[in-house]
Order: sequence, then structure tokens, then C-alpha cells
Amino acid sequence: MKASDERQEKNGLHADEHILACLSSAPSNAKIIRTAARMARAFNSQFTALFVETPDFAVATAENKRRLQDNRKLAEQLGANIETVYGEDVPYQIAEYARLSGVTKIVLGRSAVTRKHFFAKPTLTEQLLSYAPEIDIHIIPDRSAETAYKPKKARVSTKESLLRNSLKSGGILLGATLLSVLFYHLGFTNANIIMVYILGVLLTSIVTSHQIYSLISSMASVVIFNFLFTTPRFSLMAYETGYPVTFVSMFLTAYITGTFAIRYKAQAGQSAKIAHRTKILFDTDQLLSKANGKDEIFRAAAEQIQKLLERDIVIFENVNGQLSQPRFFSKDPSGEIFYELERERAAAEWVLTNNHSAGATTETHSHTRYLYLAFRVNERVYGVIGIEAKEAPLDASEHGILLSILGETALALENEKNAREKEAAAVLAEREQLRANLLRTISHDLRTPLTSISGNANNLMNNGSGFDDETKQQIYTDIYDDSMWLIDLVENLLYATRIEEGRMVLRTSAELLSEIVEEAVEHISRKAGRHPLSVFHEDDLLLVRADGKLVVQVIANIMDNGVKYTPPETPITVTTRRHGGMAEIRIADTGNGIPQADKERIFDMFYSGDQKIADNRRSLGLGLYLCKAIIEAHGGTITAEDNQPRGAVFSFTLPLEEVPHYE
Repeated sequence: MKASDERQEKNGLHADEHILACLSSAPSNAKIIRTAARMARAFNSQFTALFVETPDFAVATAENKRRLQDNRKLAEQLGANIETVYGEDVPYQIAEYARLSGVTKIVLGRSAVTRKHFFAKPTLTEQLLSYAPEIDIHIIPDRSAETAYKPKKARVSTKESLLRNSLKSGGILLGATLLSVLFYHLGFTNANIIMVYILGVLLTSIVTSHQIYSLISSMASVVIFNFLFTTPRFSLMAYETGYPVTFVSMFLTAYITGTFAIRYKAQAGQSAKIAHRTKILFDTDQLLSKANGKDEIFRAAAEQIQKLLERDIVIFENVNGQLSQPRFFSKDPSGEIFYELERERAAAEWVLTNNHSAGATTETHSHTRYLYLAFRVNERVYGVIGIEAKEAPLDASEHGILLSILGETALALENEKNAREKEAAAVLAEREQLRANLLRTISHDLRTPLTSISGNANNLMNNGSGFDDETKQQIYTDIYDDSMWLIDLVENLLYATRIEEGRMVLRTSAELLSEIVEEAVEHISRKAGRHPLSVFHEDDLLLVRADGKLVVQVIANIMDNGVKYTPPETPITVTTRRHGGMAEIRIADTGNGIPQADKERIFDMFYSGDQKIADNRRSLGLGLYLCKAIIEAHGGTITAEDNQPRGAVFSFTLPLEEVPHYE
């Protein structure tokens, strides 16, 4: 055989060895598979077993299909990757797959090497050499090489099928004869009548299921034509010397035409099957990419596998190393699935533990009704699927498509798992960041007021007798301010905890909005210092449905921010009005405004931006977060925007309380 020693230097794709053995139903195929497996182990290379499904495979005998299934199992046990391609030209399909997959060596039996006679078509080996001359071909001695192996086709043995095909053939032949008689009386030539019979044979080959019917129809057409339309008529004799050639030509033309029609019908059927399976694979990929969660992924996979195989299916999920309760998917929605849970579950658990197929048609737990395979990515098993296969084992092509779907499903489950872990990691990181912010802020910002309180208290205890009244009053004020700051901080932390735990309860009632605002202004006025505070009500009698205490805290928190973060002597204004069926409260200042980068996060928990107040204390970033939570709990909205010409405006809304009027 031709070898290509320079191949590895010329083609980088073939730098590593890749052994290919062809799967078939030949008795000697097992020996070829074993030899190829030993070569793969010797070269420490990839090993692939390829099956070329031709149109004839659909009508192969049960024995041939069983032998092919056994050879496929053997190749799988020996570590081969099982692949299936479709086509009528077997050498071309093998060569194309080898070229695209980087195969370096093809292993064949000796029966494929030599022609049986001079006029025979080129052997498989000769055709492979012409299609892929750069690939090494290894010939394995085969004792049965002298006996040509040809796969047998299954015979149609049912009386119903025989009767149906016979009636179709007879009906078409009768119709062709009646039409020919009409043509004869209309004066058409024999050539036209011959074409009618050829058309009849072509139709026969299309509507029947075996080539024998077109052969019989071809012979019968010649006999009927001779009997009815040649001289002397109504006899099987023909006077003209050219008629024997006409009869032979008519028979050959009809038979060859019918043969090609049968072949094209088989190819069309195979093309439809390939298109159907390709569509299932494409749809599976689309459905899995859109599925949300494991339940939808498993359901999408089961539905697609049912479209492919039309069998009952059961799926187990891997839950912390244990099988979940089975999910059944019946091919007949109105039917029930026959399933012996205890015996079948043992096979499914073996698959989960060993990451290998088991059940019907295998040597492990072969007494079960279902064939069990794993949804797996490498060594990770996400679940087990059972497919009813006791009565009708899966063929090689179905098994190949099934493995592709299982692989896609496992990848979808892997992606879903990674997405959940990523989301959980993001949530954990956010919580850790919040905790770090809280600890950082408390440890840093509480130091200032606590130091101030302890220092002032120490001065009063040790030097209080030497201070005048004005100094003592200032120290008392500082202690009070620092303690109130700590009280507000603790209150905010308690409210934040209640909100996070969902324990914040609103005690709403009809409240006069002007009174709520006045109480909040009075609460903040002592902290306002030199900031002028002003209030404007468009309607002094505006009633809202709200928890007055919490709304006071919202207004006080916002105004307190204005006091802290705006220059002294800049005014802070509170305005109330009716707006869009809600009560709107606007709190405006004329400070430096809110940086654009802070506007989107200003209501987030523990976010305080880069702003600092005069006494070097940083806010925990809870005030505005609490304001938003409280207002949204009331069914309102809160926003922050720029004031014109400068400053910031915080606006929030509350539901109105309508008071009935009696006349």
C-alpha cells in the first residue's frame, strides 16, 4: 500500500496519529476493530469507528443489524469514538470524513483489497487511494476473504404487503394496457405505446417497496405488448425481424428506468431522514439555549429525543450523588408507561456510579426494559436517561444522534450550573462587600464621635470646676450632638435590618401632609445651623395615606443630607403639592449638586460617594436607602435630580387620602 512518510512534516493537521476503522455487519469486522484498537493503544492515538449508512441499510436483515450493533458495542468498549455519516458512495464518505477529521491510518480487511474478476468495479481500497492518497491504509489478514460478503436485504414476508404491492403493480399495468389500446385505435405508433409501458414500470417502481415488482412489470409489459400490438396480434409470435431487438430494448429500458427510480426513492427517503435528524439536532440546540433552569433543559431534551426515537423515556436527575424521582415522558400522551421502578432504578444507579451505559441491549443489567445512558461532561454526570429498547434496540445512526443530543444537554446543564454558581458568587461577593463597607465605616467613623464624647466627659470629670458656664454649655452641646448622631445611626441600622428581613410594617392612616412636614422641619431645625429652612404648601389641607412617623424620618433624612453636604447659609426649601393623582414632596437645596456618577447609585445601601462633611464623619449610606424603601413600601416613587440654577432636588410621592364631602 502507498505510504506517506512525509505527511507529518507537510501537514500540521496530521501531526498526531488518528486510527480509523470502518463499522459494518461483516463477520470479520470484529477482528478489524480489535486490530485497530491495538494500533491506537500502541500509538497512544485517537481511535474512531465510522459507520457509513447507505439507503440499503433501511432494508437490511435483522441479523445484519444485530451484527452491526454488536460490532458497534465492541468498538465502544475498546475506546472508540462512534461516528455515523450518510451517503451511497461508501469510499468517498470514508475519505471525506478521514480528511476532515485528520485521520492518518485506515484499517481494512483483506477482502476489500482485490477484485473478484476483471470486469468488477474498483475495490474499496483502490477507491480510497484515489480519494485520499495521503492516508496510510493497513490491510488485516482475513480468512474469509475468498468468500465475498454481501449484506442481505430483508424480505417483505407479510401477506398484506405482498397483496398490496401486487395490486398496485397489476393496477398500473392494467391502466397502461388500456391507455395503449386507446392509442392503438387512435393510430399512435408502437414507439408511443412502448413509452406508455415504460412509464407504467417507472410508476410501479415508485409505489412498490421492492425491485422485484418492477422486474416482473418489465417482463409482463414486453409480453403484453407482443400479444396485443405486434403482428400477428393476440399471439406471442412476431413476424418482423426487428421485434426481438425491440422487445429486448423495451425490457432493458423499462427495467433500468425502474431500477433508477427505486434508487432515487431510497436516496430521497434517506435524505428526508437525514434532514429530519439534522432539524432535531438544530432545534435541540435552539431549545437548550433558551431553556431556563434544569427542569426546562431536561424537558426539552426528552421532547427532542422522543421526536427522534418515538419511544417512552424516563429521566433521573443527579441530586448530590443520588437519583431524583423519575420523570416519565410517554410517546403516547394518553397512554401509561410500563415501568418496574425497583429493577430499573438499580440499572440507572449503576450508570450514575460508573458513568457508562447499562440496561437493555447491554451486558450490564440486561434484564431491564430500558437502555440507560448518562448526561455527562467528561467525568461529571448530571443525570441519567432511560430509553425503552427491550423490544427494538437502537440502530447505529439513532445511537449516534442520541449521543449528540445527550452531549448538548449535558453542556447546557454545565452552563446552567456555572451560571448559578456565578450568580451565587456575585451575591456572596456583594454581601461581603456590604459587610466590609459596614465594618470599615463603623470602625472608622464611630471613632470620631466616641472619642469626642469620652474626651469631653473626661474634661468635665477632671477639669469641670475650672470651666466657666459658657464652656460647659458648649461641651454639653457637643456630647449631645455626638450621641444623637450615634442614635440616628443605630436607628438606621435597625430599620435596614428590618427591611432586609422583610419585617418592616407600615401603620398607615389619613395624615395631614403639612403637619408631617412641620414635624420633620422642627426635628431638623436644631441641626440646620445657619441654613435657612422654608416650607411652601400649595394646599394646606392635603391628606395622604401614610405612616406619619416613617415619612417624618424620610423628610428629616433628606434635609439632614442637605444640611451636611451644602455650604453654610444656603437655603433648603420643602414644597408640597398635588401632582398626577399623588401628593408630591420636593426638598431642594442650592449646594454643589449631585455628581452625575452618583445619581444612579445614590439610593443604594452603604453608598455614600466621595462626599465628606465638616467634622470628618462619613455617612454609612443608609439614609437615602431607607428613604427609598419606605416610600416604595407606601406605593410611591423617589428621585434625585439637579436643581436650577444649582443644587439638588429630592422628590417623592405618597398616595392621597380622599375625604368624602357631605352636602
